[in-house]
This record gives sequence, structure tokens and C-alpha cells, in this order.
Amino acid sequence: IYSENVGHTPAFHGQFSNSRYALLFKPGNHAVTVNVGYYTSVLGLGTKPTDTNIRQVQCENGDFDYTGGALSNFWRSAENFATGTMLWAASQACPLRRLNVNGNLNLFQYNGGCCAGYASGGFLADSIITGNSVAGSQQQYFTRNSNIGRWEGSVWNMVFVGNTGGIPASHCGNTGPGAYTTIPTTPIIAEKPYISIDGSGRFHLRVPRVETGKVGPTSNYDNVDNYDFSRVYVATASDSAATINQKLASGLNVVLSPGIYYLTDSITITRPNTTLLGIGWATLVADNGRPAIVVDNVDGVRVAGILLQAGTAPTSALLNWGTSKNPGNPQNPGVLSDVFARVGGPNNPAQNQVQADIMVQINSGNVIFDGTWLWRADHGIAGEVVNSQNPNKHGLVVNGDNVITYGLAVEHQLNDLVVWNGENGRTYFFQAELPYDVTQQNFGNPGYVGYRVASNVQVHHAYGVGVYIFFRDYDVTTQNGFATGNSPNIVFVAPMTKYLSGKGEIVHVINGRGSSVSQNGNQISYVC
Repeated sequence: IYSENVGHTPAFHGQFSNSRYALLFKPGNHAVTVNVGYYTSVLGLGTKPTDTNIRQVQCENGDFDYTGGALSNFWRSAENFATGTMLWAASQACPLRRLNVNGNLNLFQYNGGCCAGYASGGFLADSIITGNSVAGSQQQYFTRNSNIGRWEGSVWNMVFVGNTGGIPASHCGNTGPGAYTTIPTTPIIAEKPYISIDGSGRFHLRVPRVETGKVGPTSNYDNVDNYDFSRVYVATASDSAATINQKLASGLNVVLSPGIYYLTDSITITRPNTTLLGIGWATLVADNGRPAIVVDNVDGVRVAGILLQAGTAPTSALLNWGTSKNPGNPQNPGVLSDVFARVGGPNNPAQNQVQADIMVQINSGNVIFDGTWLWRADHGIAGEVVNSQNPNKHGLVVNGDNVITYGLAVEHQLNDLVVWNGENGRTYFFQAELPYDVTQQNFGNPGYVGYRVASNVQVHHAYGVGVYIFFRDYDVTTQNGFATGNSPNIVFVAPMTKYLSGKGEIVHVINGRGSSVSQNGNQISYVC
């Protein structure tokens, strides 16, 4: 595994590897050190984190030269075990869930030089950290329902929802105490499904139930719907969508084992309360112009642990949730946990471009999106992506009402990165980079933004949200990072814009408010 997906010689070794791995640790003590690289999940198989103890689990910088550091450490995860002090120097799409860290959690690695590795994450949920969580160079970070001895550090945007312990108070702006947005309670959540093994060697799929007003990590690990594997189909990458759909329609839940699934049709979920769980970065390629996943108008569906990938054929969306705008069920919401998507990266666009109009489209109401990174690649196996290659208009389009996102990261789409048409939407943490390779004519003049709430929407709330610019190739001026209508019930808490590098300018943060950011002016701007 290390020779394929891990290491820093060459830098970011395995970034576009075809290998996928899930390392499953049975309950007990494991005196091993696990270096976690690309497309690898480390998963404890207990019913709770303390059932499985692993001596050391770590993610080092992918480049020990400070100019790279952890900046491209993507697509790896660790869940459901206990360990000692832990190094996790990672950026987007590297979630940590259901951990018990007896010591510090160090979220960066310093190898010398400037900037402590440029870590650019991240996501932590449902965990206990007895020591400090040390942010270091983490530019932004989202933490939900965890108990932390003390949080240490802030760069531009740290968001905390439903945590306990030494959590900083809210402060808008990156001067003084730091840039923190702290929400005391998670309004509604269902934790990510996971696999356990019992004393007889039988596997179980555990699907945590919906919780409201949650504060701190899970205390009752029996608050789940438990399915032994007689009610679960374990798919492999050789299975067609038709085979998987047959199993789903028969009433089985499905676990997607590690691999790359080239789909000529959609995996379609038509039954309520169905779980589709990927492990080991199961990758679904929309290979024939159809969405990789379609969820019908049914309640209580869980989709988790999946990387969606665009193919070469024109594709409307990589995932469609709901086939029409239906209300959903607030008592039994649909939940996406660790569902990621990308357009580009493993392809050479000079030879064949990949494409998708939208990465994730949510048409149903009462859906929760818990942890994602929706990435139009700025680089890939052939180097930089230029001149709007690998076209992708939007990362996320929300048409349903009462949709919530926790830990939303969306980058480099060619139109508005996020479009929110539904009412009563809520976003807790947002991070976006505008595309590197656009022009004034095709991006600045149309007035595209990182996050747009439709002008007719009356109620929307967003907490701790940021849009960054690195207009690498052309000089582009865009007017706003965020755009909304004028309703007094649209509330953005601590929105910010940041100039990273390159050319161009964002003139305002949101709706004509906030100062500009550019190379020769302010580097960062908040509306407080």
C-alpha cells in the first residue's frame, strides 16, 4: 500500500492512483503504526471507538518541501478507533470521525521553511480528543459534535457546531483571538453508518438514528438500526449498476467494497430507509452520461463514503437526490455523509476531457449533507488544467427546502459554485476557491460567485463561510464572493473573502458589502 498510495518521494505519491484500500481492524489492541495515504480508509470494527486501539495512525505531509506540505493531501479517512497522540496533516476530503484520541490531535506537520505545510482542511466529527487539537497552518476547519481538551489556533475560518470542552468563543475576523464561529448545538444530524464485527465473527451494518439538538459526541452507541450481513449485499467493482440495483430493490442495503466502479447506468435507490455505504474510497465513475447515483422521492436514505467521478460523456449531474421538488420528511431526513465528487484529475484533458454540469443536485426537502468536497480539478496527471478544460458549471445545486450542509467545500466550478434555490437552507461552514483558469469575459462579466442564494428565497442562514481567489492564468475582477436576495431573513454570519495569489480581485464580500481583496490591496475581508 505504501509503495502505491503513500509517501513524499515523489511528492504526493499516489495522488491519482487506481488503488483503493480499506484497512479494517477488529476490536482489540494493535501494536502497529499506520501511515495513511491516498484512497485509504482506516476503520475500527467495534461498536464504539474504544473497542479498537491502534498504537499509531498518522498522515504526514505529502511533500516535505514547505511549498507543498499537506496542500494536496486529499482522499483518505480514519474512523471508529482509539489511539494516542495523532498526526493528521491533511487538506480537503480527509474526514476524521468517531475517534478517541488520548493525547493531542496535530492537524499540521512542520518540516521547515514557511507556512507549516499549508494544510487546507478539514473535517472532524463525533470524536473525543483528551489533549489539544492543534490547527497550526490549517487555513480553515470544521468540527462537529466532539469533546476537545482545548482547540489551539486559527488562520481564516474555524467553525464549531455542537461541541464540548475547550472550544473558542465566536469572533469575527482573523485579528485578536482568531476567526471562530461557534454554534452550541447541532440542530439535526444522523451520524455516518459503519460496520462492526461481533464475537462470533459476524459483520453488522450499524446505521445511527436521527438526533436533534445534539451536543458533544455520541454517548449511546446502541441508538442505531443494526443489520447483520444477511441483509447487506457487498458489491465489488466488477458489479454492474443493474446488479446493484437488483439487490437494492430486493430490500438489501449495499456496501461498496474498495475499487473503481465504471457505471454505464445509475445506481438507483427506490426504497425508503436504504443505506448505500462505500468503504476504502469506492469510486463511482459516471461512464455513460448518466448520474452515478439517483435517489428517488423516498425518505430516510443514507449514502456515505463515496467518491463520485465524471466521465467523458455529457452528464447532467453526478448525483441526483429526488426526482422532483418534494418536501421530504423532517423526522426521517435523507443524509449524505462523506460523499465527495471530482471532475478531472485522473485524465489528461489534452487527450480526453471529462465533464458534468452539476456534481450534486438535491431536489428533495429535508436532506442533510454532512462533509463533502466537490472539486473541479485545477491540476491532474498532466499538470495544470487550463482554459476551462473539464467543464463543470456548479458543484452543488439545492432545489429542496429545509436542506442543511455541515462542512461544505466546493472548488473551481466555471459558473456559480453553489446555487441555492430552496427555502430555509442552512450552511454550517463553507470553503470555496474560485476557478484558476477563467477569464474576465467568461467569469467576471457574468458576475459569478462562490455561493448564490436565489433572489426569490426568503429564508436562509449561513455560518462561517469563505470564498478565496487565485486567478492564476488571467486578470479577473468579480464583484462579490456571495450573492443573495434582499429578504431580512437571509443571514450570513462571518462571511469572508481571501486573496491567495495570482491576479485579479473580488470587489465585495457579499451583496456589495465588505472591502475588496487583491494582490495590491487587502488580502482578506470579513463582514462582521
